[in-house]
Amino acid sequence: VQLQASGGGLVQAGDSLRLSCTASSRTFTSYAVSWFRRAPGEEREFVAGITWDSGTTAYAESVKGRFIVSRVNAENTVFLQMNNVQPGDAGTYFCAADSYVGTTVVARDEWRFLYWGQGTQVTVSS
Repeated sequence: VQLQASGGGLVQAGDSLRLSCTASSRTFTSYAVSWFRRAPGEEREFVAGITWDSGTTAYAESVKGRFIVSRVNAENTVFLQMNNVQPGDAGTYFCAADSYVGTTVVARDEWRFLYWGQGTQVTVSS
């Protein structure tokens, strides 16, 4: 499964941005997908995730209430709606598919994720 993350760009603090993660294979619909980000000089961290059936979503505390993860399986796409973006949200955003096909739990640990997108850059001006 090849993943393509897109939608990053330069925004001002308080603006909104929507990231997309599109997969090359229909089997993508069986995978939970999570978003991670890496800020400059920092380690990659979990941001948000969604199970294959959208039954469960999970968020990092720092984005809870501002970001919304969703998916449209018919389009092989997972979205990350970023609202009220803050300077601390800047970084490279990656989407990843969980190696446990059909899991009903959103994983937060990188070792669980088998497929990764190439990343899309989000820059926030204050």
